[in-house]
Amino acid sequence: MPENNEQEKKVEYLELIYDLIFVYIVGRNNSILHHVEGGFVTIEAFLLYIFCTLAVIQIWSFSTIYINIHGRNSIRDHIFLFINMYLLYHMANGIGHNWRENFYEFSIAWALILINIAIQYFLEIRNQKGKEWAVIVLKQQGYIILAEVVLIIVHILVYYLSGVSIAYVPVLFGIIISFVTGNIFTMFPVDFSHLSERAMLYVVFTFGEMIIVIASYFEGGFNLNTLFFSIVGFLIVVGLFLSYEMIYNRIVDRDMTTNGLTYILVHVFLILSLNNISIALEFMKEEEVSLLPKIIFLTASIIIYFICIFVLGRYSKKRCGFNFKFIAKMIGVTIVFAILMILLREYMYINIIITVVYVGCIFLVLYKKSSNNNS
Repeated sequence: MPENNEQEKKVEYLELIYDLIFVYIVGRNNSILHHVEGGFVTIEAFLLYIFCTLAVIQIWSFSTIYINIHGRNSIRDHIFLFINMYLLYHMANGIGHNWRENFYEFSIAWALILINIAIQYFLEIRNQKGKEWAVIVLKQQGYIILAEVVLIIVHILVYYLSGVSIAYVPVLFGIIISFVTGNIFTMFPVDFSHLSERAMLYVVFTFGEMIIVIASYFEGGFNLNTLFFSIVGFLIVVGLFLSYEMIYNRIVDRDMTTNGLTYILVHVFLILSLNNISIALEFMKEEEVSLLPKIIFLTASIIIYFICIFVLGRYSKKRCGFNFKFIAKMIGVTIVFAILMILLREYMYINIIITVVYVGCIFLVLYKKSSNNNS
């Protein structure tokens, strides 16, 4: 088993710029859901949005793991990052309501980015000569990524022949195979402090998108209605942000030894849920969006976000761990929240207050839990 680096890896400036491009792409992808038909987005548009978002965040996860374990902030690393940054703009150009017009640009860029990352794994083999365990892991990860590239090519061919997109096949393959083959990476622990910081920064950038969204809650003149919705909208975002802050700063043990795969995969869905919450908050002000679908969308997105938060509890410090009794209580509170949101969907003022109370309660629970570490 390799030894941990004695010197803590720092998040480099270029990594931050790289992450910002992902936030831009995912924000652009949100535009797919801005076209409402029959009171809500179509199933096709919603599935397209989900799988495009997952595909983009998955690229981020692959490259983040590579940089964390093998990155040296070298000229070669920078060149590969810049190539991916350029290709990501082509993916962004292929995203939107008229995605069929730019299908090939998006898909080819997607495949080339993964090939780029796979090549980095194979090139790294030269630096790990004599370390059989390292070579095995590098080859396996490289072949996994290339296998997804093959599925993307199949996806392109299927679309060319039938006009049907099967983007979900390569995306689901990447997620499932990461879980299935995760055990081999226990021989290759990551720099968890660096990995968790990268994930945190991506989450913070995603919250930036949400902050822009709630700016619309302050429009409409200075009156009681605007004041009410601006306050509660702001409190929801603050509660969500502080809940993650409790996990990152006070509960997660960033000095632990781990392969980090589950941590990153959970963040894939956590970031997806945050984007969904941003869209749901936009929908709440749109009268053309049917009431029940947008209430369900907001409720489900917030619940998924907190599920991800609690799953991250597996990385907690010993005195901050989430036991069965604690999880059972949180499930009970969440069920009550969901029921009240559906039953009271006709009363927007009460509905949004319930959301504030639920988010605030979860934050207070996490705050109390994190305080155990200092007691």
